[in-house]
Amino acid sequence: MSALKETLNRATKEAMKARDKNRVATLRMVNAELKRIEVDERRDLSDEDVFAVLNKMLKQRKDAMAQFQDAKREDLAAVEAYEIGVIEAFLPAQMDSDELQKFVAALVTKSGAQGMQDMGKVMGLLKSEGQGRVDMGKASALVKAQLASL
Repeated sequence: MSALKETLNRATKEAMKARDKNRVATLRMVNAELKRIEVDERRDLSDEDVFAVLNKMLKQRKDAMAQFQDAKREDLAAVEAYEIGVIEAFLPAQMDSDELQKFVAALVTKSGAQGMQDMGKVMGLLKSEGQGRVDMGKASALVKAQLASL
């Protein structure tokens, strides 16, 4: 079992003991998604897999929160915001803009990219080396800008 998955299970038990219903519900939702993937794919998940699932769930929550805010449903947006906070607690800290620019520049150099045709190569490196610490939307825009200037 991955260390991150064990941490999630431990956090679920602690939330249950503290009788924090909202946190328990969110952590159970995460654990259920991890279990579903393990059963469907018939394999144990690594920490990288768990990070990928958490990032996917985080993106879904952010999209839902934006839609709820657009629809003036602040009550539902608040629920999504709470879930985002719980999920983010298990992810490494995101890179700030300056760090991200330096990281992308280093990856463009490392990959030997010559132009826009090499975007897939750079994005592959970005996905593997920046797992969990990079907002892929922002990073993609930076990669495009860097490659366009070559």
